[in-house]
Amino acid sequence: MFPELDSVEFQASPFGHFVGHTKLPDSGAAWLDWLETEAPWRLTVAEFYEQYEFSLRDVSQNPALGCLVATDTLNALKERMFEYFGQPLSDHVDVTAHKLVPRQTIRIHNDYLSGEESHRLLLQLNRGWSPEFGGYLMFFDGPEPETVSSVIEPRNGSVQAFAISPRSYHAVSTVHAEERFTIVYSFYPNSQWK
Repeated sequence: MFPELDSVEFQASPFGHFVGHTKLPDSGAAWLDWLETEAPWRLTVAEFYEQYEFSLRDVSQNPALGCLVATDTLNALKERMFEYFGQPLSDHVDVTAHKLVPRQTIRIHNDYLSGEESHRLLLQLNRGWSPEFGGYLMFFDGPEPETVSSVIEPRNGSVQAFAISPRSYHAVSTVHAEERFTIVYSFYPNSQWK
């Protein structure tokens, strides 16, 4: 089941984050089938990115995806986040699906808004990612490209999580081939949502 993370490595630099892996049921094939053919993608264009996205809460009745937003899943993920980051988190969790297609990229940013989302967990889904596809997740020591400190392959079933702060600079390199899918779990401070 998805919340069972293994091979987890936590690092404090350049900001608190961990990387790990989870065993996907049937390598996530049912999820990918639905994301590739039926998902209600909407193009979002912002100052530093262009991507397709939608809230998984809007399709929570879909049997293939229900476990991704199930209360047990969200509670287990929240416990893991507390285990690694030590901050109590609200029961409110946003779950969105993101898709990047060739030529799309997400430039360096930190997502920080005071009193808003405090932590994020990413689940990568794809059918056999290969380095020439691009779409690497990158962490930086600052807002400049030359401060890159980690380059992470978006392998199927890989998981990345980080604390959002004014220092949490990250980006996704340009996708060159195929589609890059990510399930994004957004967590909030316990005081935010009552």
